[in-house]
Amino acid sequence: MSAEKSNSSRGCSCHGTRPAVPANALESLRERTRRQFFGDCGVGLGKLALASLLADWVGSGIAAAADSAGRPTAPKAPHFPAKAKRVIYLFMVGAPSQLELFDPKPKLSEWAGKSLPPSVLGDQRYAFIQPNAAILAPRFKFARHGQGGAVLSEVLPYLAEVVDDIAIVKSVHTDLFNHAPAQLYLNTGSGVPGRPSMGSWLSYGIGSEADDLPAFVVLKSGDNLSGGAAMWGSGFLPAVSQGTPFSAQKPIRNLRRPATVSKSADRASRDFLKLLNERHLKRYPGDTQLAARIASYELAAKMQLSVPEVSDLSSEPAHVLRAYGADDAQNK
Repeated sequence: MSAEKSNSSRGCSCHGTRPAVPANALESLRERTRRQFFGDCGVGLGKLALASLLADWVGSGIAAAADSAGRPTAPKAPHFPAKAKRVIYLFMVGAPSQLELFDPKPKLSEWAGKSLPPSVLGDQRYAFIQPNAAILAPRFKFARHGQGGAVLSEVLPYLAEVVDDIAIVKSVHTDLFNHAPAQLYLNTGSGVPGRPSMGSWLSYGIGSEADDLPAFVVLKSGDNLSGGAAMWGSGFLPAVSQGTPFSAQKPIRNLRRPATVSKSADRASRDFLKLLNERHLKRYPGDTQLAARIASYELAAKMQLSVPEVSDLSSEPAHVLRAYGADDAQNK
């Protein structure tokens, strides 16, 4: 009805008999048109539709948990039912070569002590490899183990006992042999910085059940890695998906509240920063760095309580500390 009134008023103006309408009446009329109605309510209707889709897609339980948590790393349902409960990923920088562990190369033994044949290098030049470099054969003996007949080096006697319970993947290869590009390639799929790391993809796609710890934690045993922070960076994914490095001396740097700052002052400062950041984020909704910073403030406050407990190994049994080498002074 209100739309028809609006059309009739425009019809009067065609005959040159447009009546005088007060300004407040025109504003009221404009707000009652269908276009203005959907302009004002479109966001609300969209939210209702999205909530309905989420309920059908991921289930009401997970959708409710994610909505109540209000955090970007809230758990997300996978596309397919998960078969693995836990995944431990160890990137062993400086580990022995696979040629000495589980990937013997008989040709290397044949060419041991001889110069590289021209068919290997051709006209290409490689860093750290001289054209007249002598070939080094594997230094250890290999044998088959288990029912599957997996080939393992003699330096892996304990792994040979459980070799039927593990999978050894030999189909992955690359022509990147320098340290930094090869490390980036293994962790991000690219030898050039800028791609998301494996942990970032997992935290982005699956999320985390813990709301007081980072979704992606990096346990570093050394500071000077060739690949650098790009190996646990988020690349083009939201910045909240990047890894949080832990160290043995201080699990997370700059986490503890200074003794000169009270809890109430800390909370007030954090609330004020959150207010300013949220106002700024409304102007630039696509700024993932700012969105991650807002989430990190609240997460940091929770980690002040949770991280010291998680990183405290004093309550672990002595045999566990020995098994992981945590009782060694060099590893502390």
